[in-house]
Amino acid sequence: MEIKKVAVVGAGIMGHGIAQVLATSGYKVSLTDIKDEFLTKAKAQIDDSLEKMQSKGKINCETKTQALNNLTFTTKIEDAVSGVDLVVEAILEIIDFKKELFRKLDKLVGSQTILASNTSQYSITDIAAVVSNPSRVIGMHWFNPPVLMKLIEIVRGLETSDEVLAAIKDLSIKAGKEIVVCKDSQGFISTRVLMAQRLECYRILEEGIATKEDIDKTLKLALGHPMGQFELSDFSGVNLEVPICEAMTKIFGDRFRAPQNLLNMVRAGRYGKKYGKGWYDYTKK
Repeated sequence: MEIKKVAVVGAGIMGHGIAQVLATSGYKVSLTDIKDEFLTKAKAQIDDSLEKMQSKGKINCETKTQALNNLTFTTKIEDAVSGVDLVVEAILEIIDFKKELFRKLDKLVGSQTILASNTSQYSITDIAAVVSNPSRVIGMHWFNPPVLMKLIEIVRGLETSDEVLAAIKDLSIKAGKEIVVCKDSQGFISTRVLMAQRLECYRILEEGIATKEDIDKTLKLALGHPMGQFELSDFSGVNLEVPICEAMTKIFGDRFRAPQNLLNMVRAGRYGKKYGKGWYDYTKK
C-alpha cells in the first residue's frame, strides 16, 4: 500500500503545517478548507515558513520550489480528495465534527483510501465506527508546530489493518519524523501524560503552594522542559483543555477533572496568547 497523493482537510496551524511537511517530502498534497480566506492565509504561512527554512540552510531553492509545486489549494473537498491515497483530518477538536467529516469522506474517496485523524485525544475506534470500512481508519497525531516537532503518535484503532499501520509508519518516516505506536485509549500517550502533569500544576497554583511563574521555572530549570505548563497552555489554547478534561474524566475519573482555576480562565475568556490574555497577560509585552 504505497502513498503518493494526500489530502489534508483543515488549513489551520496543524493542517497547513502537515501539508507543508508532506509536500516538502515529495508527496502531492491538496489542502482544503471551507473558506478561501483560510487557504490564502495558509498559503502565505507556508510560503513564509519555506522561505525561513531556505534562509537558514535547512532546505535549498530546488526543494522549496518542489514543495510549492506539490501543493494545491481548494475549497471543494470532493476535488481535494479525488484520487488520493490518504486523507489527513486536521479540523477542530470536536468529536461530532470529526464524525460528520468521516461520514462524508467515506462516500467521497476510493475504497482503499486511508483515513487518518490528527485528533490528540478522541477514540479512533469511535471515529472509525461511522465509516463502511473501519480497517482503513487510523490516528496520526502530529504535534504543534508540525514543521518543527519530530514526533508523530500513531494510534491503532480496534479494526485498523496491519497494511494501513505499515503504510502510515512508512510515510511518517519518509517525512523525516520519529514515530510511536499505541493502542486506542482516551488521550493516547502524549495527551494523557501532558494533562496529568498540567492539571497537577494548576492544583499547585490553586492550593497557593507556588506562583505560576515559579512552577513554570521549576519545570524548565529542574526538569528540562522548553516551556512551563502555564506557558504551554497559553500557546496551545486554554479553552481547548476543558473538553479534553471532560472526555478524559469520563474514562479515568476525577484525576482528570478540570480544577476551578482552569474553568474560571475559560469563563473569563482568557484563552491564551493568541487572544492577548491567558494565564499570563500578553497585552503588557
